Amino acid sequence: MPHILIVDDSPTERHFLKSVLIENGYDISLAENAEQGIEMAKAEHPDLILMDVVMPGMNGFQATRFLTKSPDTASIPVLMVSTKSDQTDQVWASRQGAKAYITKPVDGKFLLESVKNHLA
Repeated sequence: MPHILIVDDSPTERHFLKSVLIENGYDISLAENAEQGIEMAKAEHPDLILMDVVMPGMNGFQATRFLTKSPDTASIPVLMVSTKSDQTDQVWASRQGAKAYITKPVDGKFLLESVKNHLA
């Protein structure tokens, strides 16, 4: 069963993403901020990370850049999940190493397709 780490400061978003993924057979871990997400990624080595952009402290762009540049976590695909829908945000996410960009509100079917397409 693939293991997915969800990094999002919103309890509502974490719950929604977790529910959709658990219902479809994924093992889930939850992080409430970018710093916690980085530590969990290093410790758990999930198969994929769903990363919010706007969070207090370190933002998702910074965390994604750190994870994709670190030898311990560089092989883990990161998918950005954000309310920020501008093309420039999507390009910036890609430059930080994100494999895909999903805008909120998240469509469950699209989420599942994106996850399946990016699992190694």
